[in-house]
Amino acid sequence: MGAILMSRKERDRLEVLGWKERSGISLKMAAESMGVSYRQAKRIWRRYKAHKGAGLVHLGRGKKANRGYGVEVKEKVLGSYCNRYLGFGPTLAREKLEEEEGICLDHETLRRWLIERGLWERKRKPRRHRQRRERRPCFGDLIQVDGSHHEWFEGRGPKGCLLSMVDDATGITMALMAEEETTEAAMALLKEWIMTYGIPRALYTDRKNVYIVERARRPEEIMAGREPLSAFGKVCRKLGIRIIAARSPQAKGRVERKHGVYQDRWVKELRLKGVDDLVGANRLLGAFTGRLNEKFAKDPASEEDHHRPMDPGASLADIFCWEETRVLRNDWTVRYDKRIYQVIRQSPLPPAKQRITILRRMDGSLWMEYRGQSIQFKELTEETTQKPDLEGAQISKEKWRPPHDHPWRVSFRKMVPKKPVEEPAAALSYG
Repeated sequence: MGAILMSRKERDRLEVLGWKERSGISLKMAAESMGVSYRQAKRIWRRYKAHKGAGLVHLGRGKKANRGYGVEVKEKVLGSYCNRYLGFGPTLAREKLEEEEGICLDHETLRRWLIERGLWERKRKPRRHRQRRERRPCFGDLIQVDGSHHEWFEGRGPKGCLLSMVDDATGITMALMAEEETTEAAMALLKEWIMTYGIPRALYTDRKNVYIVERARRPEEIMAGREPLSAFGKVCRKLGIRIIAARSPQAKGRVERKHGVYQDRWVKELRLKGVDDLVGANRLLGAFTGRLNEKFAKDPASEEDHHRPMDPGASLADIFCWEETRVLRNDWTVRYDKRIYQVIRQSPLPPAKQRITILRRMDGSLWMEYRGQSIQFKELTEETTQKPDLEGAQISKEKWRPPHDHPWRVSFRKMVPKKPVEEPAAALSYG
């Protein structure tokens, strides 16, 4: 007699019905023991009397499901996965199959097919225990910022860094591709966020020198009562944005986990689109982050938006700039970036030997300020800079040396005449 494969529920029903058959208890009591209705117990009891234990096994076991996919569909899906989507997760691969090939199926079905063929295996990483931090209640209350260095083009193009901003309350993200995690890239991303949503209250960053300056305060900073700030920090100070420095990557885990999404989905998106440069990647990045926000963003706990609008009359171009101080020379010139600039005569004229502020915008243009007042200036080129006229002058290639009899070589003693020496008087004798 062959073995019958039964589930735990079916084995429990077999014990209850065997007990009824031996002891003669009522079918109503047997229904209560099996946890089914009286009508269902009558059906089960009827199958048990006809086929014994085999009658309790589900009739659809081992048979093809009525809504199952055919073998041709399965082979087509697995063939497309091996050709185009190898390495994709089941969820992302299902989305791409539906978007690009019109094949609709559940991601769990695809997962089972991939596991059967040995094409997918979930990777589990041990994790340290961390205390959960609740999300901020309002949109714009805290924005997490970080950069991710990765082989985004999988060797097809140059290496790059993806800077990402993630709202702590909603998970809304915005990103930018750059060569490195530089001040200019961080300013460009923050400027784009402000133009889209407004000015956030605080930024949660790591302790990279782009965001945080860890050094002793200089004398002018002590006199002004200010902490040392990076160029990015000065921009945030003018906008009223607080920078919070994290002590560990896990502290800003929301943006760190978002890097994992980008390193999975964004890399594969670039592969499918055939993009291998930063310009093309940034051109596609806006639509890609829009789809991520539609799929993964959550509603905040509070409907209040903590983003602040820009002040009337304020210009982002004037705010997003680099600030440096220089000292005016006696001729009212200043040197900056290997160039010389002349302060034009104006009223009021900043005094010489005073510190002025030079501000460089993101587009490369400059302007100067003294105590909050704008200063007019012009760049001195080689034509305007006075140089001595050396045409026709004979330039000696050898260093001139005075001859030995030159007065410069005569010692002081030889130049001063000697005084005559007087002879001593003859001694007088007394006889």
